[in-house]
Amino acid sequence: MEPSLSLTLLKNLVSQGGMSVIFALIVTRSRHLRKILTKEKANLGDTIVMILFFSTIGIMGTYSGVPVNGALANARVVGVFVGGLLGGPVVGIASGIIAGFHRWAIDVGGFTATACMLSTFAEGLIAAFLHKEFSRSRDKWLFSAFFVSVAELVQMGIILLVAKPFPAALELVSIIAVPMIAGNAFGVGMFIAVAESLYREKDRIASEQAQETLHIANRTLEIFRKGLSRESAMAAAHIMMEHLNVAAVAFTDTNNILAHVGEEEDHHLAGEPLRTRLTREVLASGTFAVGQDPEQIGCTHKGCTLGSAVIVPLREGDTVVGTLKLYRNRRDTLTSLDTELALGLAGLFSTQLELSRLEVQRRLVDRAEMEALQSQINPHFLFNALNTIGSLIRTSPERARQLLFTLSGFFRRNLSTNDAVSLEQELEHVRAYLEIEKARFGNRLKTVFDIEPDTRITIPPLILQPLVENAVKHGLLPKMDGGTVVVTATASDETVVISVADDGTGMSTDRVQSLFQDSRNGESVGLRNVNKRLQMHFGTGLTIESTQGVGTTVTMSIPRVPSSSGDRIECAS
Repeated sequence: MEPSLSLTLLKNLVSQGGMSVIFALIVTRSRHLRKILTKEKANLGDTIVMILFFSTIGIMGTYSGVPVNGALANARVVGVFVGGLLGGPVVGIASGIIAGFHRWAIDVGGFTATACMLSTFAEGLIAAFLHKEFSRSRDKWLFSAFFVSVAELVQMGIILLVAKPFPAALELVSIIAVPMIAGNAFGVGMFIAVAESLYREKDRIASEQAQETLHIANRTLEIFRKGLSRESAMAAAHIMMEHLNVAAVAFTDTNNILAHVGEEEDHHLAGEPLRTRLTREVLASGTFAVGQDPEQIGCTHKGCTLGSAVIVPLREGDTVVGTLKLYRNRRDTLTSLDTELALGLAGLFSTQLELSRLEVQRRLVDRAEMEALQSQINPHFLFNALNTIGSLIRTSPERARQLLFTLSGFFRRNLSTNDAVSLEQELEHVRAYLEIEKARFGNRLKTVFDIEPDTRITIPPLILQPLVENAVKHGLLPKMDGGTVVVTATASDETVVISVADDGTGMSTDRVQSLFQDSRNGESVGLRNVNKRLQMHFGTGLTIESTQGVGTTVTMSIPRVPSSSGDRIECAS
């Protein structure tokens, strides 16, 4: 072995390795190559471009090699190995075959022609198998430098096995082994170190997009909770244009453009029928589509500058109700990150639209529950109240007059369509009901109200009156001497606890447990209704404690904070 020759070869190969930095810079600066390498899955055209690029680097490494004893000390492995690591198995294997066959073809019958061809194939294969591990590795340049050294050791072994005569092969390997292992490890490591900035840039962009997505989601939450309309779509599109680096943002329903903000909004007008073919295909298929040129987008307006678009369906449940579209003004410029961004935003908007649909359904159910409660007003209660008032007209006309006003106010509140009332208003409703019942039953019915001052909250209407009515009808009136209804409200920092208690007949444990399930003869409708509405608004329902022959207490806990359903539950300031 000649130390001076080995040192010369090392300097030359390290110099060639420096050339890899130039190729790495080409990769990171070329928009087309950068886009290909950052794709999650390359298509056939992308794969061919990468094979040609990396096999060309390998061939150039052969031509720049230094002749040594009838062979070449070269940097061919740089292109082949990097191609396999970055481009995947197909690129690595194909680049190895092309660069290896080229090495054999320029020196057919040469001392190491076959050995170098086979070793180039082997190095491409090694890189292909390492592709997944490389993608997951932390220090990619170090990973690459180490394993290319292993691949070069494999090449030296192939030369010793294949090249003849063996003494010549052994002498060659003793000269070129260290320079080629060290020089090419340096070259591949440098290439990957520079190219790795491309992946860091991708991660940075992805992180920024995730942050922007959260900003957009936060600002559009209440917008799409109102449903997909021209107004909500236009507001959301303007917000998205503030946060995203795109040419235009558009929303459609299944027939028309709802909003188009950005470039070319002069002919993509809200209210017009759908223009682009891809939009109709997305609505029909329910899957996203990417158009990388104006022809695929299909806008028929002459001179439209929108060059590419990603179109994603918007859903309410399983139904496609519209699309979200992100445009760029140059063809073939959409990346996988753009697609992921659009899919993420569409998913968030679809969730918000579904919440809007559920909110509408919840309100309809709530309204139906209210109407069910209102329909439970017993006609006998009205007739009995009117009979009582009629009997008082002669004996106590002023009392009859007061009861008539009380009855009028009771029914007016009972038929109210308000979504929420103050606790004070609900208590007035209860007092009106009890005043009428007292006029009928006299001293058999007694009432006590124990309401703490700091209990000013809003609650759904008709929450307390059905509980008091149950206490009177089923708890007290079956007793010959009647009894007392006690309504209390106590406050804490987080909740207001309201209870309706009576000292009436009470119930068995089995009966209490069956109250919310038993629907025989319409019994317990009021209790079940109130319990369901409390659970819908606040997440917790009624608590019932009863002892047969002693009495019953029904309790509810109302939070002072806004409920998850979006209804405002306010406390006094």
